[in-house]
Amino acid sequence: MTSQAMSPSDEGGLETISAVLPTGATIHAWIKALHGGAPGKLAAHVDGDLAGAVETSNPHEFEFRLLTLESGGETAFSYDPVTTEVSVLYAFRQSRVLEEGVQLLHVRPSNAAPETAGGYHFRPPFGWMNDPNGFGRFGGRAHLFYQHYPHSLRWNNMHWGHAVSDDYLHWTHLPIFLPPSHELAARADGCGGAFSGSAVPLDGTGIRIFFTEHMKDRQPEEQVQFTATSRDLVNVEAASLILPARPAGLGLTTDFRDPYVFMGPDGKWKMLLGTRDREGGVILLYETDDPAAATGWTFLGMLHRENRFGMTAAECPCLVPLDGPANDPSTRWALIFGLLTSRDPATGRRNMTIATVGRFDGRSFSVEFEQELDFGTDAYAFQAFVDDDGPVGIAWLANWTDVSKEIDMATAMTLPRRLALHEGALITPPIAGVKSLRQRRLDAHGLVDGRTVDLANGSVEIALALKEPGNAFRLTFEHPEAAVEVLLNDDGLSIPFSVANAKTSPRYIAAGARPSTIRVFLDAGSIEVFADNGRWTGTKRLPGFTGVSSVRLTALEGNVLAAEIWQLGL
Repeated sequence: MTSQAMSPSDEGGLETISAVLPTGATIHAWIKALHGGAPGKLAAHVDGDLAGAVETSNPHEFEFRLLTLESGGETAFSYDPVTTEVSVLYAFRQSRVLEEGVQLLHVRPSNAAPETAGGYHFRPPFGWMNDPNGFGRFGGRAHLFYQHYPHSLRWNNMHWGHAVSDDYLHWTHLPIFLPPSHELAARADGCGGAFSGSAVPLDGTGIRIFFTEHMKDRQPEEQVQFTATSRDLVNVEAASLILPARPAGLGLTTDFRDPYVFMGPDGKWKMLLGTRDREGGVILLYETDDPAAATGWTFLGMLHRENRFGMTAAECPCLVPLDGPANDPSTRWALIFGLLTSRDPATGRRNMTIATVGRFDGRSFSVEFEQELDFGTDAYAFQAFVDDDGPVGIAWLANWTDVSKEIDMATAMTLPRRLALHEGALITPPIAGVKSLRQRRLDAHGLVDGRTVDLANGSVEIALALKEPGNAFRLTFEHPEAAVEVLLNDDGLSIPFSVANAKTSPRYIAAGARPSTIRVFLDAGSIEVFADNGRWTGTKRLPGFTGVSSVRLTALEGNVLAAEIWQLGL
């Protein structure tokens, strides 16, 4: 991406956005009419000659418009700020977009990404983001789609954003992939859009996506399931309706969403959907005999139920094989899903995520054990798939309890994590590639000696090795807006957290945990703790976008054998 050049024009007070663009560049613009009586207009000039213009009469929401430059050169996009507002403007070369990404030309202050110098977590280039969608490897690259509203840092009608990576860490931003329907896109009233879903590869090239279309107060179904294809991994074709209604006779609420599609052990495509009934959350199972997964979806039954913690709907389910091929009956699978509105009375934590491990034969799931995916609870809407080296997943680094209609909240994705079985537990360590983020060692002895250590911009990894499992310690961080620690004692491993003038904070704890190694990843807006290679994982969103400035270790002499701090960056 490149920075923009924007200035008033000499002609009639027009605003101008300038850039050097190549011949054949595709332009995506979102514009809005500021007054109902006059259209909003955006014109493009290349080397002073008119190259195209778009307009809209919609004063309620920014509308998408497309331009293609027949020739390249010094390009000026001009508009009258009295009649027109421009939300997002970017350019790309269609033939090279997967390698080069988009060239961001303009965003407004109200939808611009926060400045996070040195940050290494995935963030969108503009606007709001929540659930990961369609996470997978297609065409040799990792693709991440995500819930997205481009025009502010608050949730609104849902689009799918899109990025691509060779290593899950360095991401190239691609054009917005999936907009809401025309009806929903016309107004910024938060009535729905293209909700969460998944993607599978097509035979040959391309992908098939699955998503929930939500439309508030639509009768009889607010939420229905669609599928669509993309042959070039960038442009999506028209979507078709595949599940127009919930299964009848089960007493399900209108919650019916988040299709997760995967290949079952019997060689048939399976689909999970989240819903609820009067007792709690329910996960539904569908399948199709269609090799293309396009049609013929049949309801098989309820796969799993969870009714604890006062939860409502089961959200964002995914199911992946852990320790062998999908078609091996001895392979254990992890069924992971969010517990919407759940509250743990012992700790006050909300919206938890459960990982249930057992065997899946294509039609039923037999539970062997379960555990929390993340004791910090800010790794929500986790989505995983089986890559060449095994299962890998990623989550939204936030929690719905933090979301407000009044406060902008830009968020990130967690570090990508592996999934595996180890000594009767599910472990979710960060991918091995995170070590490539280490730029230089900040400290090797100061922490163990009890000194306060400066953390530069706050984007760091702290690695501790304890003499004995469960040896007590306390890491105390200096943060401008919150009191943050990592604590290990007889109660377990926890992330004590509080902000001034706030209600009592939940207790983020892995009760009874007795690890011997701990890795702490700090970045602007987040802390992620991985103990014993991800046997216990805790993720917490931190307020603001200023990093932790320093850290101090408190422990009995000899409890901590070694402590290292690494400056991280992309």
